[in-house]
Amino acid sequence: MSHGKQFTLYTHQAGPNGWKVAFVSTELGLTYESIYLDFGKNEQKAAEYTKYNPNGCIPTLIDHKNNDFVVWESNAIIVYLAEKYDTAHRISASTPNDKVFELQWLFFQASGQGPYFGQAAWFKVYHPEKVPSAIERYQKETARVIGVLDGVLSKQEWLIGGKYSVADIAFVSWTNVALALVLPDAQGINVEKDYPAFWVWHQKLMAHDSIKAVWAERAAVQS
Repeated sequence: MSHGKQFTLYTHQAGPNGWKVAFVSTELGLTYESIYLDFGKNEQKAAEYTKYNPNGCIPTLIDHKNNDFVVWESNAIIVYLAEKYDTAHRISASTPNDKVFELQWLFFQASGQGPYFGQAAWFKVYHPEKVPSAIERYQKETARVIGVLDGVLSKQEWLIGGKYSVADIAFVSWTNVALALVLPDAQGINVEKDYPAFWVWHQKLMAHDSIKAVWAERAAVQS
């Protein structure tokens, strides 16, 4: 394993959870080497990888400058990076209350957005047979989660602390999945029109230099 970069990031070319970590790392100016696991070859379940991540999923981060410290689960990785490498709290919470709010949104992203958007994409695109009731259920759940965010963002610009933070960044890649795959033909759902505060927030996130750079990196590895 090369230790030329500070971190090794085990990830996947398309997997949204790995790109969340890349966004935060790039925003903090941290250097990482990405190893893209081939899910078609089941590399994420191989012993060479599960010795780091027993769940056999992506992402996993190894911090070579912290005694090869290993952490998995994308939002746990984000908390680790924020706690250890954002001591100035540029993109993370600085007060006890805001730290709780930060965790609140990271938990909501991990338990609400990721699973529902992921199931929506699975049944819409990847499931071997069409199950209209499942597609409709998860499209509606996707819209419901967006509605939760829209309701909050209609009253404030960012999710915590009045600033752009990891709480916002964590939602970006799965939102792009929803906009590209899940909702374009959803009956009666127009994200830009129905959830305007959410829409404006997501456009601002996508305009950030670090997010643009990582999303371009994603496009390059998929080409």
